[in-house]
Amino acid sequence: MNQRRSTRAEVNGWVVLDKPVGVTSTHAVSRLKRIFNAKKAGHAGTLDPLASGLLPIAFGEATKTVPFVQDGEKAYRFTVKWGVETDSDDADGAVTRTSDARPRSRDIRAALPDFTGEIMQTPPVYSAIKINGERAYDLAREGAVVEMVARPVTIRALELIAFNDDEAVLEACCGKGTYVRAIARDLGRHLGCLGHVTALRRTRVGPFTENDAVELAALEAKGVDAGDFMQSVETGLAEVPCVVVDRDAASRLRRGQPLILRGRDAPAEGVAYAACGGVLVAFGPVNGGELTPSRVFNLPY
Repeated sequence: MNQRRSTRAEVNGWVVLDKPVGVTSTHAVSRLKRIFNAKKAGHAGTLDPLASGLLPIAFGEATKTVPFVQDGEKAYRFTVKWGVETDSDDADGAVTRTSDARPRSRDIRAALPDFTGEIMQTPPVYSAIKINGERAYDLAREGAVVEMVARPVTIRALELIAFNDDEAVLEACCGKGTYVRAIARDLGRHLGCLGHVTALRRTRVGPFTENDAVELAALEAKGVDAGDFMQSVETGLAEVPCVVVDRDAASRLRRGQPLILRGRDAPAEGVAYAACGGVLVAFGPVNGGELTPSRVFNLPY
């Protein structure tokens, strides 16, 4: 019996979607797969439906570079409403506690250093973290008592941007695994007034910024070539050192064999990727000046 051949295309590269509020990350990927008629796609870091902003979506061979983007520093702009705490730490949750206290702007600024650097943070109960193989938000929705464990996260910068009596707008630059909703919750408790997030926008993910972002409407517009918004596969490796190799070395790497790196700029340790004729070949760890390919790319020269 003949199997039906897929009519989807081999699409390779990155599109940095400006995700609108109300759309899940999974649904956003599905819509872009349909727009590009792509065989394979995935995103670099979930963005809550309540949130807007950068959702980098990788296609084809670019999915191999997702961990580098996902592990990169992220930036957010968010609004905290004072006086109310919810079970999800955002406006979608049920109110659990209220307070008549309100902070002054100088109190907020004085508290921010306590929430920067490497700190211990307890993730929200409604999060995608797995507990005994189950997502925490699934357990919470089923009514189970979910105990979240505090873990170290890094917040490089946290600034107060705007302020009024009932809410404040802040910007944060943080590492992987940081929950902005938890920052709002813990800051509200620290100030004695409680708080939750009412608006959240991601403005940076690894090498991608708002200058790279494109809206769904632009991708779906008639007469527009969506491919004009596609960035190269190696864009996802922008923060990783590149080593230029010749065809013989590229063939060796593609066979999974290690390669002694040559050249003044070749790293002796760490992680690097190799390119030949401007085409991505492989990436992997470098030890003692030798690159061992951990992922190999199937891209034409």
